[in-house]
Amino acid sequence: MLCPRECGVNRNAGEIGYCGFDANYHVASLFIHHGEEPPVKGAHGICNVFFNGCNLRCTYCQNFQISRSSSKTSRYGLSLLVEKIIECLDMGIEAVGFVSPSHFTPHVLLLIETLNRKGYYPVTVYNTNAYDKPEVLRKFEGLIDVYLPDFKYMDGSAAREYSGASDYPGMAMAAIKEMYRQKGSTVVVNEKGQAITGLIIRHLVLPGHAEDSIKILEWISSELSPSTHISLMSQYYPTACVASHPVLGRPIRQEEYKLVLDAMERLGFYRGWIQDYDSHALYRPDFDRSKPFE
Repeated sequence: MLCPRECGVNRNAGEIGYCGFDANYHVASLFIHHGEEPPVKGAHGICNVFFNGCNLRCTYCQNFQISRSSSKTSRYGLSLLVEKIIECLDMGIEAVGFVSPSHFTPHVLLLIETLNRKGYYPVTVYNTNAYDKPEVLRKFEGLIDVYLPDFKYMDGSAAREYSGASDYPGMAMAAIKEMYRQKGSTVVVNEKGQAITGLIIRHLVLPGHAEDSIKILEWISSELSPSTHISLMSQYYPTACVASHPVLGRPIRQEEYKLVLDAMERLGFYRGWIQDYDSHALYRPDFDRSKPFE
């Protein structure tokens, strides 16, 4: 019952949830990542823990090798996983990111608490698809420093077709409002440029869905603030899973991205990041490699 799926299985007894996994620590990859937004990665990168599986499992997922498959998983115990994270921190890394954490929230809480008990207090980043329960997010208040949600859809029919979750828009809005309550619209950085607290909302523009992207920006502007930090991404590319899809089987067009950029400017957003249009040719992670993004 941790996430909006509420599939009701006993993962502690080895049963498998919608996410595809039981209650063990299933980690697809753990490495120092340099590809996040500048204040998230800091000067030297962030130690990202990529959990296996996902509670959305989008048809077009760019990380489909780990979100929709169990073949890349490593089953860690708490002690070994903490040890691996500490190895990164001892190299001078200041932040730890938990990627796709929504179905592993008790694990994330325990990881943070264990690191703290060992004298490590890294910047913690909750990197999520925003299909989260607000009541679960409230448990992270004071423990998560930076929220990094991806607001995917305002259109429930698209959410149903691509992610099997027609309730996604409402759940994401409630989750992001809770993140905003905890953090507000200002990302605070230290003298090294490392974000130490704040909220950054990501949005990936999908082909054929520029109008939905604009509706998302309109909601953020009216319901939160145009001073919210936005990361607007053009990096979508059709994976083999959707290569023949009539809508998703192509990258976004330059004019689609420009429509959304123009709306971003019109709505008064002035904090955040945009990507070069051709970023879709550069962002091709491969989780068969030890460093998937290099």
